[in-house]
Amino acid sequence: MGTNALLQEDRRALRLFVALVGGYSVSAYGTYLNLVALSLFTWHLTGSAFTTGVIMALRLTCGFLGGLVAGRIAVAGRTAMIGSDIAQAAAMVALVIWPSLAVLCAVAVVMGVGNTFFAVALRSSVPRMVGQHQRTKANGYLVTGRSIGTVLGFVSAGVLIPAAGYDAAFLVNAASFVVCAATLAALPLGTTTPEPSRPSAPIGTLKLLRTLPACFLGMFAVRGADALGSASHNVALPIFTPAPAFMSQFWTAWAIGAFSAHHVVSRWVERRGSPPGERAFAIGTCVMSLAFFTAFTGLPAVGLVVVVFAAGLADGLTEISYVSRLQTLPEELRGRAFGVSASVEAGGFAIGMLIAAGLLEALPPPAVVGLLHGAALVTAGTLLLISTTLRRT
Repeated sequence: MGTNALLQEDRRALRLFVALVGGYSVSAYGTYLNLVALSLFTWHLTGSAFTTGVIMALRLTCGFLGGLVAGRIAVAGRTAMIGSDIAQAAAMVALVIWPSLAVLCAVAVVMGVGNTFFAVALRSSVPRMVGQHQRTKANGYLVTGRSIGTVLGFVSAGVLIPAAGYDAAFLVNAASFVVCAATLAALPLGTTTPEPSRPSAPIGTLKLLRTLPACFLGMFAVRGADALGSASHNVALPIFTPAPAFMSQFWTAWAIGAFSAHHVVSRWVERRGSPPGERAFAIGTCVMSLAFFTAFTGLPAVGLVVVVFAAGLADGLTEISYVSRLQTLPEELRGRAFGVSASVEAGGFAIGMLIAAGLLEALPPPAVVGLLHGAALVTAGTLLLISTTLRRT
């Protein structure tokens, strides 16, 4: 195949992937709308803060457990993603028809597992859909789509639920999953792992961790600490300032920063010829943690926007560099590595929520955010120090 034909094929694959990102963005919108609606509905149905916490913990725990097995189904690619979307859509419709605590628990399980399965299958499939040489650009599109969906989901929850009720929010959420599944089914993108010439034995989690280079284990640790810190500012934000205008300003600035990360990484690749590595990932995590802590120090409106924009930019940069780095792994390791990563992230977020909720009973929000983001800062700084030392030697 000639050079022009290869370029045309690359452009076609990237155009198809951008269309997929459109469906993924709609799904992300539904997911973040659901995070708000489901927790509020649980409180509305049960009137119990404990039960509300249990349902959230159940969802996160299932996401953690789902990550341990998601790598095995990631090879199915498109089928795994469509199945996850359809299962989550069906769960939301079931909750509208049978609004009960038992169905609510089942929905939490399906949403936790389904979201993890989808994320692992999507991240693992990117190199097969667009090629290794275009994976960083594709990851940038995914971060952009997720950022837009996140903000729209959070913002519309405050409008849709009071105006139309929980059933409408759940049905909109179900429709978002159907749109994503239909987009996946319609696009001719290659997502399935080709059959190996000689089938290999499944790789267990412990064997995988022993097989991976140390830099990947360090990145897993930083990602878990990052999730711990992220949980703290998510829990502390409505306590620090419950004003809707502040919340909207905060998440909009974050989303614009995350959106901008794609353009920054594209410039990086043009200049250096390769995506950011683990050192850039560690530096980005340090900047993000410092920025989120600074956002809780009582800055004026302009200062808050600048700091949260920096946090969003660093968040997007770390996401793109992290995912792009894991995608360099061979096919037989990639899906399992993303599964372990999903478990680490879900586990870190769940533990962070529990710790932050407990600490907020005794400490002010800035102190809690500082402690947990401080853990992420120390972990990322350690990875940066080790990586820099090894690079020099």
